Amino acid sequence: MSALLHIPFVNTIATHSDLHDELVSVFETALRTDEFARGSLLEAFEREFSRYCDARYCAGVSSGTAALTFALIAAGVSPGDTVITVPNTHIATVEAISRAGAWPDFVDIDKRTYNMDWVKLQEYLETCCDVDRSNKKLVNKKTSRPVRAIVPVHLYGQMADMDPLIEIARHFNLIVIEDACHAHGAEYFSNKVALWRKAGSIGDAAAFSFSPGFRLDACAEAGAVTTNDAGVAQRVRIMREHGQYHANRPTVPGLSSKMDNLQAAILRVKLKHLPAWTKKCRENAFCYHGLLSSVLDRITIPHEPSWARAGYQMYVIRLSNRDRLKSYLFEMNIGAEIHYPIPIHCQEAYRALGYTLGDFPLAEAVMSEILSLPMYPQLEFEQQHRVAQTVQEFIEQKELSQSCPHILPPSRWPDPSS
Repeated sequence: MSALLHIPFVNTIATHSDLHDELVSVFETALRTDEFARGSLLEAFEREFSRYCDARYCAGVSSGTAALTFALIAAGVSPGDTVITVPNTHIATVEAISRAGAWPDFVDIDKRTYNMDWVKLQEYLETCCDVDRSNKKLVNKKTSRPVRAIVPVHLYGQMADMDPLIEIARHFNLIVIEDACHAHGAEYFSNKVALWRKAGSIGDAAAFSFSPGFRLDACAEAGAVTTNDAGVAQRVRIMREHGQYHANRPTVPGLSSKMDNLQAAILRVKLKHLPAWTKKCRENAFCYHGLLSSVLDRITIPHEPSWARAGYQMYVIRLSNRDRLKSYLFEMNIGAEIHYPIPIHCQEAYRALGYTLGDFPLAEAVMSEILSLPMYPQLEFEQQHRVAQTVQEFIEQKELSQSCPHILPPSRWPDPSS
């Protein structure tokens, strides 16, 4: 191992060190109350986070997966419905669809943003679906399941192109749930209203994760649903509380899945710093852009369209021999990760969907070549310079040997059809 100082992939220790006194103070405040499962601190965070997202309502829950599951159900997704998303996402996106009782389906991605391609979505709805004349619902011709919702994922903190997605959804009477788990602070310029809009304020509802290591993170798992629909917010609050609005009177099946008061208190402290953290990470991203400019003929850096202000939860580059680069960075004491190595339709858990390798070529190609570099507000220029210099050194050495054995390249991904 190199004697060089370690550059971690994420650095929650630095965040907690910077905020030590504030965090200790709110922890002591929480200890002086008897409101651990629910209470005023959670309600305060919900008000503050909804205001930050420019959404009317927020409901704190136990995780980002719970948030997306509840958002889908509360917005009107029923068991047996089809929900469309992308195959290049964390497994939790599709787990939430399954937990809602729905059937996940996919469309391929935009080759520059790596997010849902609205052209592919429109093609899917027009060529793979028919309208059931008996109830006027859109139905997938192959599965005979009604198509009810889409889940665009704001992957890596980069906004999906929401205007055309919303327009298509409204035309086909579909629900739109934003997976904003990566997108704290990200913004989208909507030509429809001629305004910048925050992630979490555009669809029928949105799901956020505050998992440790995220830009806005709790000290345990936590999540939230944001929405402009009072009914959706109320249904989420009922579901997170064993399906009951009044004690011991459940009206729908639910879970114990609330955000606890302590995590809400911690998130309130951190939320005050989120605008500055987002600004710093955007500056770090532009710094990486410049530092890596000499090798742009051999790597692809994040693309930010004119209509987006990405939050840069991750800074993801793309190159053909990323597994060797990941190992080289590790040897140089630099953290790097892959988000995510295998498309959902190639995962064993979703073999029943009936897809084969090659069905979503853009997503498959991207997921075989992406690598996330260190990115967090406390990342210093000298550290970024060393990361970029190490990447350049590796590329100049032209190390094109085979991938590391613990990472599955496309040729070794499981084919769900086999």
